Amino acid sequence: METQTLLEKLTALEPTVMPREKSDCPAITISPELLLGFMKKLKAEPSLAFNILCTHTAIDWIAENRFELIYQLYSLEHAHSLRVSTSVPRDNPLLSSMSSIWRIAQWQEREVYDLFGVLYHGHPDLRRLFLEDDWKGFPLRKDYQDDFMLEKPEWA
Repeated sequence: METQTLLEKLTALEPTVMPREKSDCPAITISPELLLGFMKKLKAEPSLAFNILCTHTAIDWIAENRFELIYQLYSLEHAHSLRVSTSVPRDNPLLSSMSSIWRIAQWQEREVYDLFGVLYHGHPDLRRLFLEDDWKGFPLRKDYQDDFMLEKPEWA
């Protein structure tokens, strides 16, 4: 499906979605309150059929005091992809879990929680994935520091 046609279908599903420019694939932004319902529609709508959640990650925009959460979706039936993003504040990083739609989200959300500290409402088992249970902080936050970090060389 061509990008413009796909974006028109997405806007018909949810008029508030915003297309993202300068992206290597079709991409949209949606508010976090609408994300769960919209993602359910993306999977259930036969003309879209986004049945695979390929990846989920986060970006720490520390200067803007927010995390951007990014989901990369793919449809096996239609061979098209979509990037969906939303933002949550750094001081209250709470978002609905997508694990009721795609089971792989359980692992992907645990990774984002472990490394960024984003909490997922409705996640069945939200706990650390890579780090020890008593680890303090979230290493991929841009303001993270611990006693084991290497100093940046003066020449760098």
